Amino acid sequence: MFFLAFRSLFRHRVRTGLTITVIVFGVVSLILSGGFIEDVFIQLREATIHSRLGHIQVYKAGYTTIGRRNPYQFLLSDTRELVQDVAAEAHVSDVMVRLNFSGLINNGKADLPIIGEGVEPEKEAHLGSILSIVSGRQLTSGDSYGIMVGKGVARTLQVTPGDYVTLLVNTPDGALNSLEFEIIGVFGTFARDYDNSAIRITLSAAKELLDTSGVHSLVISLDETAFTNSVADDLKSRLDVNRYEVKTWYELADFYKKMSAHYRGEFVIMQVIILAMVLLSVANTINMAVYERLGEFGTLMALGGRRKDIFWQVLKENILLGLVGAGLGVITGIILAWLISGIGIDMPPPPNSDAGYTAYIRIVPEVVIQSFSVGFAATVFASILPAYRVSRIPVVAALRENV
Repeated sequence: MFFLAFRSLFRHRVRTGLTITVIVFGVVSLILSGGFIEDVFIQLREATIHSRLGHIQVYKAGYTTIGRRNPYQFLLSDTRELVQDVAAEAHVSDVMVRLNFSGLINNGKADLPIIGEGVEPEKEAHLGSILSIVSGRQLTSGDSYGIMVGKGVARTLQVTPGDYVTLLVNTPDGALNSLEFEIIGVFGTFARDYDNSAIRITLSAAKELLDTSGVHSLVISLDETAFTNSVADDLKSRLDVNRYEVKTWYELADFYKKMSAHYRGEFVIMQVIILAMVLLSVANTINMAVYERLGEFGTLMALGGRRKDIFWQVLKENILLGLVGAGLGVITGIILAWLISGIGIDMPPPPNSDAGYTAYIRIVPEVVIQSFSVGFAATVFASILPAYRVSRIPVVAALRENV
């Protein structure tokens, strides 16, 4: 029966070719759009991780919920054993500590509110592979009173590497303290808001400025992002929940979560539109083909063919049509994705960013399978109603088409 269906399908090559073209177009559209969206997710994810957040962060319990009001009540003290314990975890490539603060930066002409981080420069340079140096150089542990400022801060204060600025902060005891720093470099990340208010100094300088020995967080870098959940779950089970809380990068990246939900919603809508487009186009072609063959089906029934045999004959023809069309669509989509990725797509800066990037089309197995399924399912579903209708036509009425 499938051999007969194959021969029947390719008797009308032009009509079959047009139908296959519609299916291929739909499948290719899904593969390319899904691969593009996946690339956006991956690039945004890696930019989020490697410009600021790391893969996992460990805080004192309660810091992310109520600690923002009074962060100095949630300092971690003597973190050496904790760092060694976390560093021994599988897939952990590095562990660094940070001390966060806020205050004012002054260059003798203007003041600007800032959010600051005391960091371990060499470790941060390894983590921050996507953080770009706009001018100057990276901070090092030897820069005791060196400072890196975001490009928005540098632009507002009109400062460049080599200039001096003063930081004014409140210490944990409530006193005011200030230190003078030399600007070592100006950095940029993908987040404009962060660049407009962020500065970084060495951890030792931050402790001196704040007159404290504690830190706020451990930032963990992994060898592969795919291990984030497993490492985080293991740390949550090992660390005392009354003393520490563990947060993954996506729990801290509110912008990523919102953008991810937006793009995923768009992709679902696109799948529905393409499914409807293929369904209607194929249904129209199948209706024409089936009713042009009424005389053929009437003859088959007059010779003893059962109505269900006619139904399955039409259905099998379109199962083959769906397999061929969706299969060619997958092959074409993968080839086009590979060719487009070889060239790259220049993209404008995303929201809340000043930097453009080059996008690629990722070949995602799940998207390829979904695209094939949509093309195949649309073709089969489009044939069910015509197949049922033609199988219910009276034999005499069908035979009249032979006259």
